[in-house]
Amino acid sequence: MSQSKIISEQIGFDLENSEMRINKNLLPQDGTVHYFGKVLDHDSANYYFNQLLQTIEWQHDCAVIFGKMIVTKRKVAWYGEQDFSYRYSGTEKRALPWTSELLALKQLIESQTGETFNSCLLNLYHSGEEGMAWHRDGETDLKKNGAIASLSFGAERRFLFKHKNTQEKVEVLLEHGSLLVMKDCTQSFWLHRLPPMKKVKMVRINLTFRTIAESLFEVQHHDSRIRKPIPPNRKPNKQP
Repeated sequence: MSQSKIISEQIGFDLENSEMRINKNLLPQDGTVHYFGKVLDHDSANYYFNQLLQTIEWQHDCAVIFGKMIVTKRKVAWYGEQDFSYRYSGTEKRALPWTSELLALKQLIESQTGETFNSCLLNLYHSGEEGMAWHRDGETDLKKNGAIASLSFGAERRFLFKHKNTQEKVEVLLEHGSLLVMKDCTQSFWLHRLPPMKKVKMVRINLTFRTIAESLFEVQHHDSRIRKPIPPNRKPNKQP
């Protein structure tokens, strides 16, 4: 029995259902998006939803908009295999160590997609009133054209793509326990959005497994430890 098959059975992965969907690219051009559908059976999806809700160190997200710091209703968390820094919307976060649940889900996704990931950004939406505006995951910290694997738990929500030039739109419904993968040049040409759905009253948890460019992280980490030179007209502080 293959390693991927063993992992699939242990975690409740719906292998037959997912294999039927991944061959179709949802985007007509300039990128690749595969929707695997429900990759976790119902009981497994419920288990991980509850575990993530209770064990993740959720915090309200912050964003700098028009020069002002805004605190969102949505909560977020950032985990990884190192204390990666991740900058977006004018803020910076440091990754927390993997939890056992995140490691298990990461291993499962990697075995099925053939991709590798070293970090995960999590979002917690309390209801359909909370969403995400048009944006792209094009931060310089991320591996260029790298894959981003999005796992959804809880409320089913619409997810939209919009081409930056043609304005063409593509829509998919993200189900409880489903997986969507964006890769190649998708972030260069397409924006994506999670629109509000006010009739939805359930919580949604979204995990986006990513790859931080470790070479950039090492340079940034090294630079942050270099002592700045003392200005010529300033004497160094005396050590006690």
